[in-house]
Amino acid sequence: MVYEILNQSELSAYYTIDKKAGKRPEIIAGKYDYLDSDKITETLLEFTDDDLQIVNLYIPHIHCSSCIWVLENLSKLNANVMASQVNFPKKTVRITYKKQQFSLKELVVLLSSIGYEPYISLDNSEVKYNHKDHTLLIKLAVAGFAFGNIMFLSFPEYFEVSEHWLNQYKSFFRYIMLVFSVPVILYAAQDYFVSAYKGLKNKILNIDVPIALGMLVLFLRSAYEIITHTGQGFLDSLSGLVFFLLLGKFFQQKTYSFLSFERDYKSYFPIAVTRLIAGKEEGVAIHEIKKGNVLLIRNEELIPVDCLLLKGNANIDYSFVTGESDPVTKKIKDKLFAGGKQTAGVIEVEVLKSMSQSYLTQLWSNDAFQINKQDKLETITNKVSQYFTVVILSITFLTAVYWYFTDVSKIVNAVTAVLIVACPCAFALSAPFTLGNVIRILGKQKMYLKNTGVIESLSKITTVVFDKTGTLTQSQKSEIVYEGKQLSAQQMSYVKSILRGSNHPLSRIIYDTLNVPVFSVTHFEEKVGSGLLGEVRNETVKLGSASFVNTTTVIKNETAVYVQISGLNFGKFVVKNKYRIGIKKVFDSLYRQGCDIVILSGDNEGEKSYLQSITPSNTQLVFKKKPAEKLEFIKALQQKGKKVLMVGDGLNDAGALAQSNVGIAIAENVNVFSPACDAIIDASTFVYLPNLLKITKQSNVIIISSFIFSFLYNIIGLYFAITGNLSPIIAAILMPISSISIVVFVTIATSFLKFSNK
Repeated sequence: MVYEILNQSELSAYYTIDKKAGKRPEIIAGKYDYLDSDKITETLLEFTDDDLQIVNLYIPHIHCSSCIWVLENLSKLNANVMASQVNFPKKTVRITYKKQQFSLKELVVLLSSIGYEPYISLDNSEVKYNHKDHTLLIKLAVAGFAFGNIMFLSFPEYFEVSEHWLNQYKSFFRYIMLVFSVPVILYAAQDYFVSAYKGLKNKILNIDVPIALGMLVLFLRSAYEIITHTGQGFLDSLSGLVFFLLLGKFFQQKTYSFLSFERDYKSYFPIAVTRLIAGKEEGVAIHEIKKGNVLLIRNEELIPVDCLLLKGNANIDYSFVTGESDPVTKKIKDKLFAGGKQTAGVIEVEVLKSMSQSYLTQLWSNDAFQINKQDKLETITNKVSQYFTVVILSITFLTAVYWYFTDVSKIVNAVTAVLIVACPCAFALSAPFTLGNVIRILGKQKMYLKNTGVIESLSKITTVVFDKTGTLTQSQKSEIVYEGKQLSAQQMSYVKSILRGSNHPLSRIIYDTLNVPVFSVTHFEEKVGSGLLGEVRNETVKLGSASFVNTTTVIKNETAVYVQISGLNFGKFVVKNKYRIGIKKVFDSLYRQGCDIVILSGDNEGEKSYLQSITPSNTQLVFKKKPAEKLEFIKALQQKGKKVLMVGDGLNDAGALAQSNVGIAIAENVNVFSPACDAIIDASTFVYLPNLLKITKQSNVIIISSFIFSFLYNIIGLYFAITGNLSPIIAAILMPISSISIVVFVTIATSFLKFSNK
């Protein structure tokens, strides 16, 4: 039945990828009728609107490349499925489908019909995917049990005890050991054989080929000796080998889980959101949001949690979640989903559930906002691993030939030891563990990177481009002076009410200085690079540049926000910027690292002389550039062969951040999280920016050092193995020890990465 479904949809290649893919489907009529309930469906969905729905389903039967292939081609099985993306380690698939033509029940039935029935728990929808796979632990227990008993039964053989009863039952003990070894080779070690087979089938020599070959040699030779009564075999070595290999894999799995937990739940995004308590606004860390809290969401600000709209005009852009950029209008009491971006001024919302850090991380990593960049270091690891296997098999063959002519009795031990001790597991762990640990350390310093590829890109930066307002300047410490026709208290409230909806640094500075009440805004627009337009109590208010309000009384070289109410120009708020402490040290340190520095601002040249005094002599200062012009400027630098780091406020510089090789958003008490950036750093850590670049370069040194460490281990181990002085079981013990030593080395080395603005 599955074949017919796949064949009709031209997906029969499923069977050529993996011959044992999937699971036999069991369709039970009415089994999923409970999914017809809107109340139940709502608890399972990540997102829903009038046109589409998104659900993330846990599917236990995902286990191979065929599974990934067919699940990511669901759109060919049913045209109502728009997109599907598999998370292989977590065994989940995130599916976007058309709501009007297709239901969640029909989707689940479709998945079940091809052998991928999702596991759906209604007890606690928030933890329904946290089911742990204990297969590795069971295999480790089987191997450990067999290893202990085989060792126990082998004691008389070890000490060559000559005793009547032991000699009489020696063959019986050996057969018991052979029985114990069968589940070890067929069950506990099966992953190594499956991996080796799949690699050879696809003409790839992976690192499991020599391990599987070593195990097979040990088992067949042992079985032959025991059955023919010519020896005791090497079953203790075989069971010990599998046990310690699985122990190493278990350790590796635990370490990866720890790093993943650190990233998803401890390294919180260094951004804040505005919470309303008794009408007063307070900035709180995004992970402190609780159910029932009332939040203030400004224009172009991200909605961090699922919530209900309480007040304001909501026009939500869900491109962050769905990839579709058409804004959706919402009414009071409508549900708003996490990841949407408000585009029509300020709104007030009530939190429905606390923020999921892992969900926000998932959204940030959405394919719609990523440029596929190969991590060069990991590519090197993969290539060397392939050559490594060829070299090791060649050395193994030469070792076998040598001992065949020298001492035949040592062939099995020597060959097996070579195959095992030379496994490049430690070598393969170097890059992911180093980069993962660096991301964890940076997260604790309020520097949050999208992925490990950002570290590689940062290490190659040659030019650093800074936005000025909100990046080099401090919003809280800027001085504000109003000049011009006096505004009444009511008119000041009009101005503050319009400013409340904007996240632009200048808007936030002026808003915080006005101690007047705010009124309801009936219309709001933010013209990027120009100003704000809104309607308050039937009065049209315009705030922005001189050209935006059509005024001719302009004083050159000052930062000012002009005020126009109902067509009449009143005056201006003059902003005297305060630059961040230690900014000159930042520029000097970057210059010493060989980076070119560019100041790229949308403001005028009012502070050009000051910037010239604190920047290196070759710094390029560029003013009066709109967002689109900033993007083109970055592109022009890249065409000259420059690797560009753009540092901006994450909101107004979204285009330039996306275009640059690496985009860093500076977060300062506002929710400016944007999918365009590759990293977010808290404003308080801005002075450590040069150190961030230095650390990325040092991480490369650590990886190369761990490569050398791994090579030295293999060379020494191979020497003892080739000369017949290393038993297979000792080689198996050394394998996880080498992996552990690499992780310890990386952990210690990365712990010495210090943050300093010197």
